[in-house]
Amino acid sequence: MDWDKGYSARYYISILDKDTLRDIDRIELTGGSIKRTSTDLRESADLDCVDYNTNQEQYIRVWLDAKQDGGSSHTPLFTGIATSPGRDINGRYVTNSLECYSLLKIAQDILLPRGWYAPAEMSGESLLRMLLEPVRAKLDIAENAPSLSQAIIAEDGENNLSMIDKILSAINWRMKLDGYGNIIIGPEAYMIDQRDDSIAVRSLSGRFGALDNDILEPSLTITYDWFGCPNVFRAVMDDSAAVARDEDEKSIYSIKNRGREIWAEETDCQLNDNETLAEYAFRRLKELQRVSTNISYDRRYMPDIYPSDIVELNYPAQNIQGNYYITSQSITLGYNAKTSEEVIEI
Repeated sequence: MDWDKGYSARYYISILDKDTLRDIDRIELTGGSIKRTSTDLRESADLDCVDYNTNQEQYIRVWLDAKQDGGSSHTPLFTGIATSPGRDINGRYVTNSLECYSLLKIAQDILLPRGWYAPAEMSGESLLRMLLEPVRAKLDIAENAPSLSQAIIAEDGENNLSMIDKILSAINWRMKLDGYGNIIIGPEAYMIDQRDDSIAVRSLSGRFGALDNDILEPSLTITYDWFGCPNVFRAVMDDSAAVARDEDEKSIYSIKNRGREIWAEETDCQLNDNETLAEYAFRRLKELQRVSTNISYDRRYMPDIYPSDIVELNYPAQNIQGNYYITSQSITLGYNAKTSEEVIEI
């Protein structure tokens, strides 16, 4: 099926068995939206449906049935936990509004024991599997997960999910969910090869452009948040410090091109496995400079593109060309599953 062309769409909700996450019942969906982010629960949904006859939470899955000349697709958009805080009754016609959370809510609702910590040199994969063990979902973790270079101590009120995010940040990996609720963990898509500052083509999830795959609607909002971008970064750990300076003549944020130094500093450094403090300072400087250009737009829905993925935009007439990191999405359950997306330049 060619997703960049028009198609007819129908949506419905499946009630799932809590243990197997298999469909056991069906409810008609009348509208709603699915929100995706690169942090926290990663996904949530607000759904409108008919005859949701329970006050208890249920496991659900939202399906998109798309049809097009010569093809069709049965695509899961969201899997999570639903609760209905109320219902509207008009004679025999009952409608419900559902508040839905990703399966990561299970991890978020578990507080870590006081004094818990993730030990230094422990495998990142082992830690992640342990913290995600209560979640009823398939877990797909890439090979060769780095170990922690230093211990991470749980703060007051720390839960399994917030600790997972700290571990992912420390090893420079990411976590996302697919439509089935499967948890996918691996290296960040924007990880830069420090030898040539290039982004591997394999990290690209899509190419959108006037000459390539023009699925963006014509209205875009662009904001520039570059004024406070640092061009000098100091990393401090114990009695050591490392300073990274942007002296690249091609960089618009460099000391030479800005005409002044703009400093940033971190004293709580989370080094990757075998990463030096100098390498960490260079990496963090590049990461802090990623927030320069923010673009918001609407586009046609494309499967398998999520927050934390990278897309290439090629609209030279609008001076928009390059690779962009997806920070959030909102999918409207209507015509062509319109996707509102926010990206930042990398």
